[in-house]
Amino acid sequence: MAINYRFILLIMLSSALLISCSSNDAKKTSSGKKSRYQMANDRYPDDAPDVSLVKNAQPKYEPYSRQGNRNYTVLGKSYQVLDSGKGFKEQGHASWYGSKFHGHLTSNGETYDMYTMSAAHKNLPLPSYVKVTNLDNNKQIIVRVNDRGPFHHGRVIDLSYAAAYHLGMLARGTAKVAIETVYIPSPEERVISDLKDDDNHFIQVAASQDKLRINMLAKQLETKYAVNSRVTSINGMHRLQLGPIRQIHLTNKLLDRVQIDGYPQSFIVP
Repeated sequence: MAINYRFILLIMLSSALLISCSSNDAKKTSSGKKSRYQMANDRYPDDAPDVSLVKNAQPKYEPYSRQGNRNYTVLGKSYQVLDSGKGFKEQGHASWYGSKFHGHLTSNGETYDMYTMSAAHKNLPLPSYVKVTNLDNNKQIIVRVNDRGPFHHGRVIDLSYAAAYHLGMLARGTAKVAIETVYIPSPEERVISDLKDDDNHFIQVAASQDKLRINMLAKQLETKYAVNSRVTSINGMHRLQLGPIRQIHLTNKLLDRVQIDGYPQSFIVP
């Protein structure tokens, strides 16, 4: 049988053209404009590293960036950016975003890395540190917010792939969460607080469902730092906190030491 090479070549060219058109369509938004993203839909990474080794974001003072902190409008809706994240709390549903956005710029002007503990929020100033609690399984993480979103009704925070993994919500895609900022004051605020501070402060070092481990750790840290401790228990989750400590500058000094000694996720309880 004679092989029709011209027919085969025509089929190959047609297939290549179809793939090219599909690729171009994937780069367009619903309005017909080309999107900066190469993928039409978000998805899991193809070959993800072991994100179980990724640690919580370590809260520290960072001045709010000049980029990404202006009021803005998305899909016809206007959003107001808060002047400060201090004392902010919220409940709602969390989602996560992955490969489509990986490697692209965030609203903060940084590069989105889905393998770090980061997140997006509609109103918090950038950057902010946020404690996120999965209300279904009591898992808790700390993320650094450096992006805007999510813009779906009822969703309050968009987590990175790594953050979603540690919160136990990758497979389901969403989770009911409670979020609250871990606010770190500026050096100037610390000086002002020291002058008028007369409150008791606590440093949360660890949280676990293993009460025995938490109690043992509490005794170890009490001896090591010569400070009292307490363990608070809510819904089967046990939280170890050092304190009370009277002055905020002493609290910050101990916090720095605790973080350096192997507990970078530690933070001052709001």
